[in-house]
Amino acid sequence: MFLTPESTLCSYPGPDCQSLPTVSFSRTLKAVEDNPTALLRCDHDNLARFNDTLCADIITVGLQSSSTLSTFCNALSILNPTELEQVWSNTCHVIQALLLPLLEDRSDCSGDMPAPPPPGPRVSRSLSLSQLLCNYGNWTNASDVDAGLVTLCSENDRQEFILAVCSNIQLMQALMNNNPNNSWLWNFCVNSSDGYMVSQFCRYQTWTAETVDPTMVAVCWDQDKERLNILLCRNLDFFTVVFSHADNNWLQLNCTEAPTQPDINSLVAASCQYSEWRNVMEITIEMISMCIQNDDKGFVLEVCANATFLNELLRNSATVWVGEYCTVSLNSPPTNPPVVFSIPDWCNYDKWSKVLVDPSMVELCWRHDQMGFNKNVCCNMPLLEKLTLEPQNEWLVSVCVDKETKDILPQVCKYSDWNKPIIVDMTDLALCAELDSLNFTQKVCANTTVLQNLLANPDNTWLLAYCANHTGPGGGGGQGGGLMGFKPVEQCQYHSWTVALPDTSLLTLCWDYDQANFVSSICTNTGLLSLLTKEPYSLWVGTLCTTYTNYTKGNSQGKTNNTSTDSQPCLVRDIVRRLNWTCTADFSPACQPGSSQTQALQLLLHCGVKALQHRLEGLLTTHMASVVDQATSVAVVLLVALEESQMMSLRVTENIRFNVLKSVVLYLEKETNFDNKRILLQCFGEYFRIPLASLRAVLGAVDITTVRQILQYFSRNQGTLQAPWYLCFSRPTWLGTGASFLNWYPYLPWSTLQTSSHCPPLQTNLIVRNTINSNIRSLSVEQRRAFGRWYSRALSSLNMTAGGPSFIRDTGNLIVYLPFHSFQHLSPAQLLVGMDVLLMNTLSQLQQQFVADSLIRTFRNLTVEQFRRLGNLTCLSDPKDLQVYRNAEAFSVIQDNIRTCVAQGLRGPSDMISSLFLNGSELQSPGSLSAGRVSQLAPFLPWLGVDFLQKLSQSQLSPALTALASVPFTPAQASVIVDKVYLNNSLALPGQLQKLGSLVSGVKVETLWNLPSDILLSSLPDIALHTPGLNPPQANTITTKLWDSPEVTGWLDKVEPLLPSTPLLSVLTRASLLLTNRTMAGRRAWNTQQAKTLFKEAVKTMPNLSTETFLALGSIARGVSCTALRQLFRDKPTFSSMQSVLAFMNKQSVPLHSSLKKCIIEELYYFDFFSELLGEFGAQITLALPVSTIKKFPADMMDTLRKMIVKDSHHFLLLPSTKQDILVDKMVQRLGMYTGEFTEDEFRSLGIMATYVVDEVFVQLVRSFFVESLEFLREFCYNSSKRDIVAQILQEPGTFGPVQNWTPETLNQVGRFLFFLPKETLQQIPQALMTQGRIERLFLSQRRWESGAVGALCIQGRDQVEQTKLFERQQFVLQNFLGFLKVGQVTPPALMPTCEKLHATQPSAWSTDSLTGMSSAAFSCSLELFGQDPFFSSYQQKLLLQKTKEIYGAARSFSSSVITQLGRIASQLSVAELSVIRLSELSTISALGAVSTWNSRQLAVLSSSVLNSTQVGLSQLSSSTLVAMGHIVCGIKDSDMRSLNAVEFSKAVLWLGRLRLSCSEEQQQALTGLLSHSLAFGPISSWGPEVFIEVGALAAGLPDMAMSSLVKEQIEGFTPLAVSLIRADKFAVVFDPAQISMFSYEQAKAVTEAQRLLLSPVQLTAMSMVLAVWDDKPVDFRGRSPGLALCPSPLCHLLGLLMVLLVSAL
Repeated sequence: MFLTPESTLCSYPGPDCQSLPTVSFSRTLKAVEDNPTALLRCDHDNLARFNDTLCADIITVGLQSSSTLSTFCNALSILNPTELEQVWSNTCHVIQALLLPLLEDRSDCSGDMPAPPPPGPRVSRSLSLSQLLCNYGNWTNASDVDAGLVTLCSENDRQEFILAVCSNIQLMQALMNNNPNNSWLWNFCVNSSDGYMVSQFCRYQTWTAETVDPTMVAVCWDQDKERLNILLCRNLDFFTVVFSHADNNWLQLNCTEAPTQPDINSLVAASCQYSEWRNVMEITIEMISMCIQNDDKGFVLEVCANATFLNELLRNSATVWVGEYCTVSLNSPPTNPPVVFSIPDWCNYDKWSKVLVDPSMVELCWRHDQMGFNKNVCCNMPLLEKLTLEPQNEWLVSVCVDKETKDILPQVCKYSDWNKPIIVDMTDLALCAELDSLNFTQKVCANTTVLQNLLANPDNTWLLAYCANHTGPGGGGGQGGGLMGFKPVEQCQYHSWTVALPDTSLLTLCWDYDQANFVSSICTNTGLLSLLTKEPYSLWVGTLCTTYTNYTKGNSQGKTNNTSTDSQPCLVRDIVRRLNWTCTADFSPACQPGSSQTQALQLLLHCGVKALQHRLEGLLTTHMASVVDQATSVAVVLLVALEESQMMSLRVTENIRFNVLKSVVLYLEKETNFDNKRILLQCFGEYFRIPLASLRAVLGAVDITTVRQILQYFSRNQGTLQAPWYLCFSRPTWLGTGASFLNWYPYLPWSTLQTSSHCPPLQTNLIVRNTINSNIRSLSVEQRRAFGRWYSRALSSLNMTAGGPSFIRDTGNLIVYLPFHSFQHLSPAQLLVGMDVLLMNTLSQLQQQFVADSLIRTFRNLTVEQFRRLGNLTCLSDPKDLQVYRNAEAFSVIQDNIRTCVAQGLRGPSDMISSLFLNGSELQSPGSLSAGRVSQLAPFLPWLGVDFLQKLSQSQLSPALTALASVPFTPAQASVIVDKVYLNNSLALPGQLQKLGSLVSGVKVETLWNLPSDILLSSLPDIALHTPGLNPPQANTITTKLWDSPEVTGWLDKVEPLLPSTPLLSVLTRASLLLTNRTMAGRRAWNTQQAKTLFKEAVKTMPNLSTETFLALGSIARGVSCTALRQLFRDKPTFSSMQSVLAFMNKQSVPLHSSLKKCIIEELYYFDFFSELLGEFGAQITLALPVSTIKKFPADMMDTLRKMIVKDSHHFLLLPSTKQDILVDKMVQRLGMYTGEFTEDEFRSLGIMATYVVDEVFVQLVRSFFVESLEFLREFCYNSSKRDIVAQILQEPGTFGPVQNWTPETLNQVGRFLFFLPKETLQQIPQALMTQGRIERLFLSQRRWESGAVGALCIQGRDQVEQTKLFERQQFVLQNFLGFLKVGQVTPPALMPTCEKLHATQPSAWSTDSLTGMSSAAFSCSLELFGQDPFFSSYQQKLLLQKTKEIYGAARSFSSSVITQLGRIASQLSVAELSVIRLSELSTISALGAVSTWNSRQLAVLSSSVLNSTQVGLSQLSSSTLVAMGHIVCGIKDSDMRSLNAVEFSKAVLWLGRLRLSCSEEQQQALTGLLSHSLAFGPISSWGPEVFIEVGALAAGLPDMAMSSLVKEQIEGFTPLAVSLIRADKFAVVFDPAQISMFSYEQAKAVTEAQRLLLSPVQLTAMSMVLAVWDDKPVDFRGRSPGLALCPSPLCHLLGLLMVLLVSAL
């Protein structure tokens, strides 16, 4: 059946095979197992039984030693004996070669065996080899295909093998990669056909930088050198793609010979033979392109019209574009070739002055006939002016300017004549300043005489700013020092002008540089103003004063509706008719019922002036006319003054403004003389202060030339402009060219996101691009991104690829701010060449990741200097890509970069750290490390754990102390280092404590207590700079020691870093002494309770508290009581006084207490100017307003609130989630964002609040903004429902589609949002994408967000259920993609957790089996991580404790270091074990005291162990020990608690009061008894709110009588935690409804469900009234007397329910 082989079967696998063995058959499978080669004998007598013996047994038993043997036997099972003999006779030697390596253990074929007998005669075959063995369709898994079978099929099924394997590049490469014995496939497939490899691999149009392979390039160079050489020489993009891989640098190109011009006709005739186009695989893109370009008609008729052939062609993804071409061509068939461009025919300049010329024709003639164009257009001023009126021809000004300047400037800019006091035309002056700036600066700005003469004209005051900008600091000086040093305070002495009027220059300078005082001193001084207006040179002052005064007021409300009221009686209209006045005014507003008399009088005066004006003009003499004009002016000024003083409102200012604007608009529309327009605009400078809404009406009527003129004279008023004034000129027609843009660019920093992204399409204009690039650093990041989005609209992936390697440099800074979907198309070659541009700008995290991946993955020969420039970007690369540099010079730079990243808190994957730093054998023996090596490893030592640090000696650690001091070690690790470094040295020496840096957290409390006070004082400022800082016992020790000294009142500046940790009792006993220097005390950052204590002491000597004395108290004033504040406001109820108090409060560095914010709001609410004060409240106070007040805000006040929160979002994030949701909902409704799309502008305008909108609004988020801004959106806070919406949006077709189609780039963009996806969706992500490195980066990015300003507060505001849900999603991602959830699968050693991997992820995210299966060393260095993880269950903690015992022995043998590291795991120790552990160090006690899950028996044993280990009695326990004990305090019996030192306990209560202690009611009362000791805070009745704030949760233990007697101020000091800890039955008894009504919202919200269930209806009503302030729900009044039944029928109940629903919906 098989043909005889033409060559030896072992020719490709290797030279090892010498001869074939001779074998004998055996009947049983047992014999086969004993002697696997026994069957390999060509015995024809036994062939008929072969299929029933060996193969039958193999198939029956299911032998899996070789998939090839099994397949072979299955194929033979379908043959009859005759066919089997035929097969055997032809293939005996093939079977021997196939089965021998499979059944024999040897690796070669050598042996003393005779050669096989010659094959018998061949017979015809009935079955093909592909049906028997070579079933290529089953070779999808290349790893399962035996190398012998590949050889067999290539020899005996050659044609099918070539088609199925050689033609399938992926399969061929897989076969070679999975088995080295298949490496011969290259040569085989190459030799199989002369042009085969070229046709299969040398498809150059498909080559990209990512897919091109050096081997493929070598093959094509060998087989298709000529064509490849030509493409590399002619195509720069293709050249970049090939040489982007360093392994292709060996290519030697020959590009010297110029390519000959091919004969197009011959090529078309040879290539475009459409009748021969049968096999679409043979049709290249080059052939299609050539035929379309040179035979478009034939292509359309023969290809596009043939639907069957076209569909076959479109199956190739590379030719999909042909379909679009055919669609367009069939709808609009190709026309005849265009006529050749002829200059005389098209550029007929003589006719251009008479006809309209298309802008495209103007540009065409300029490009092809510049000489003629210059002569006939640039030198023809009328024609040039006509052409430049068209916005698209503005570029002519720049190209023709040189000729114009050469001819005009000498005639206009006659600087020598300007020394004389002559009048210089303002247009000439501006022209010289713009086109001859160098001479202008030297001969005008530097010449005081010339400048003085020119400034005599008030319209030339813009010269001051111009000269200041062009002469630099202190410039512009002539001989006398120059005018730039003008000082208004010294020279503008307005009070002396009534005696001697100023000269022209001084008057002008004072107006330009001191306008506020000018107006207040002159414009309001009628006597002085009268003197000035009598002089000709100062007549303009009267006009400017009037205009300036008119426009300081905002627009009054618009007109009311113009409903006709002619049919109704109207007094004012009747008077006008009786007087026979012709008046076109609208009387309807004054004729409406209830209209004011002032409005009617205003209309009457208006009509009277109109009616009598022409009579006065005709009858009055010149003298009388001037008198009447003066009287009218005085009357108008008087009316304006009265209106500004709010004594009357006739809308005089508004009418003046409106009439001026109306007149200007009409004039600009009707006037045809441009010179007249220009003169008007020169005098129109003051109107740049007009409100934008009105100014747009004027500027909307002007053309581009006029706008250019306005901008030219703009600089004179630039300092007093409203910020967004330039928006009036943002019409696309005005900004349509680069020349116009140059006038606009100084105002780029004022641009909004909307205007930046909606700029006109000038992306290709070099002037515009260079302008933006040069000014982009002055913009905010959001503005830069907006311009990037604008620029991306002109780019496509093809544009970017075609830009060549220098594309980034050519584009400039703007390229960095492209949206990522555009940025990701940059090639590695472009990134490498443009690295300088990229790194000098601010790359986003996503861009940094892309740049690092592209460069380091593509180029394997980056230099030392390039890695230095990459810096921290090195840490974002794949560790495997960095390994190639291990023996290179750049490796040390790579290590330095990564070391810097880690030191800065920028963590990378664990493989990067372990492979580049922690995989050396030196770490197996820590004692052998040098001190220098320890310094190098310092940033990574926290990952090696306490055990590793304990093996280092003092001689190794001491020299490395400087490097170690900046590393954030845990307290347990720091303690080991400090103990070793200072084994023989003392920390009491000066400067030693400062050297520790962050290691100070490892200094023992006992050591700190013994240090001198001066050592502690000098170290405090340095200690405050490091993280982690002092722990509570350390802070308490230092503060107690320092504040026990009487000299502490002089140390306030030094002890300030620890003021928040200073006990109130220490401040209370020294309050009077602290206030001896009130100024110094007022500068310190006291906490709330300390400030209240000091304020009480201060007011004892200040019976009358004024605003000034209140503000002089500084930070102490924050402790003001509500009573004192109320009296302060009532004593001086002025806007300015309250404004200053609010400004003072907003500047405080310590947050205001809720009671103070509530008091401020309640006291100010009833003042008439409350709404005006809203802008002064600041976000902190405003957010304390009740929702009932906020929802009444009009749109402008709500917008003010929005701006405050966006500016300072910290206080919003501190609000309870209910408050956040309600506030944002009301704001969105009031600002009109509730319907339609949730746009980018709306989202950005809300700032941090944007993700708190209701789900119905959030789901409408514009998808394009979502995709482009994913990195920006990842920084926000999302609740559970928002996370589900984000997950839904991510999978929409318009965003990223189904997760099955996601790519690595997609996952980079999605980032931590991946944790938002449901588990069933996560399972569909391709396994290959979710590598361990990517998973670790996801965990690191989530942790980075959680430790940020937004993330930390967001997590703090979420309940435990929501946090657990998110953790479970993270856990699923790790365990699913690392294979822990697959049943029966053994985890590969490479995926087992290590200390580095646990630091990069989270221990509880790993399976418990994997954690307990860690090596002892890995487990030990991770023990502290396990103890700190809050998501381990009790069962998991037990397993981890058991593993700890296996390593360290029984609990009795645990060292203090091990106990400290156990953390939460220690809660699983039994009572017996707890009784034998050693707790002699406070650091160990503190670690156990922080655990809150102890039961009562464990607490009792722990408290006894503390006393036994410290060997002190209860009365001797210091405050530091009590702070360290934490929750263990509740293990002391209530009877023994009374033995505690009351003073020491009161100093520890600052920390203990923050804990949710599990003490019993009796224990709580015993502790509060200590606090009420006479040496502590005294009787409870005397406690102020400051004491309740200090004692915190311990206030829950107050006796019933004391608690029921609390007054409002005392209740205000109750913390919400204390409220929640009061026993439920006690709560219902001690608080009556009046006291409950005094609760704050936070206190009422803290009431537990158990407490609420025991409240009476009246108490519940009081509680509802407190919560209704923010819950926005109707109050439940069911506790009131029922009275009469008001609802006798069910209908009444139904109507009542509807009313409640309607009220709640408002």
